[in-house]
Amino acid sequence: MTQSTDPFEPPAGGLSLYIHVPFCERKCPYCAFESKVPSEGEIDLWLETLGKELKWWEKRIGKPSLETCYIGGGTPTVITGPQWLSLADIIDSHFTFEPDAEVTVEANPNSLKADHLLFWRDWRVSRVSIGVQSFDDAELLQLGRLHSAAQAYEAISASLASGFSVNSDFMFGLPGQTFRNWARTLSQAVSSGISHISLYQLSLEPGTPWESMSEDDLSDGYLPYRWAQWYLPRKGYNQYEIANFAKKGHESRHNINYWEEGEYLGIGPGASGYLKGWRYKNTSGITEYSRSLDRGGSAISSGERLIGEKRASEAAVLALRMSKGIDREEFSSKYGISEENKIIEKLSRFPVDLYEISEKRISLSSKGMRVANMIWSELV
Repeated sequence: MTQSTDPFEPPAGGLSLYIHVPFCERKCPYCAFESKVPSEGEIDLWLETLGKELKWWEKRIGKPSLETCYIGGGTPTVITGPQWLSLADIIDSHFTFEPDAEVTVEANPNSLKADHLLFWRDWRVSRVSIGVQSFDDAELLQLGRLHSAAQAYEAISASLASGFSVNSDFMFGLPGQTFRNWARTLSQAVSSGISHISLYQLSLEPGTPWESMSEDDLSDGYLPYRWAQWYLPRKGYNQYEIANFAKKGHESRHNINYWEEGEYLGIGPGASGYLKGWRYKNTSGITEYSRSLDRGGSAISSGERLIGEKRASEAAVLALRMSKGIDREEFSSKYGISEENKIIEKLSRFPVDLYEISEKRISLSSKGMRVANMIWSELV
């Protein structure tokens, strides 16, 4: 992306907010997200700098009303009670919230405490996203996770008992993972009572300890994903997006805003945002993040204005992540009938059972979702 100094304007309607917590108790070997084990004083420095960044934004866009807020990481549950109080005060001082705002916090089972749940419930949190990854202790150990399957159950049960809507993440395609273990994990996820399930295939990301692992060491992901597509809807979880299954009314509004090309602020080191067709990314590293705001500037390190065919193709890819796909009338009104025709022409290069085109919509079939990366690469 290229450097940009585009001016910002107050959003026309409600806004989404993402706050990145760049800390964890231990870095997992597969994780490429911006995170580190905090040294003494770093969490307080991060909180202080968040306040400075939000003051910078308030001068440009005012004090918008939030429709969704997502606090992720990293591991937000490494933050102590007093630090959570400070974070909530910082957020509340720069934003208002819609009456039905969706507020989500990520949590790890080993660091989720009763104090977290009590504070979140008294503040405004409505959803808790718990990083379970597996209900098999051997797989959890292999992944470098700090919790057991039993701790994951306890975290889910406590969150549900506190009145939260609960999402959990699970990983497939692990080295040596058997189909039986995967099927057992999904069955246990269903029986745990959670209302939303997110599935991710293990990938070997650059810059991680597992980067040098051979792709041949990973188990095949096609069958586990296909099984999930068959099994979870039969248990009441609708596949509304390529990696996400939810009971009716429990879809993630925050993530849907991403896929529908909605506007959102990204706050914190390494966070990304999207406003009025302008995509930006913050500087990485807590030290550089803090220095950039101490110098009186912004935390933004790079940005890109999305226009024309590029914006249309990216919007199409995002929409095709969801089972409802592209609204043809809305898409052609926004980007032009010629861009819509380009999408249809590119899709026509694939077998017809991978996609569906009706008078109103363009979407991927269940089979198409299994090879979505191949399709998307043709569209962008």
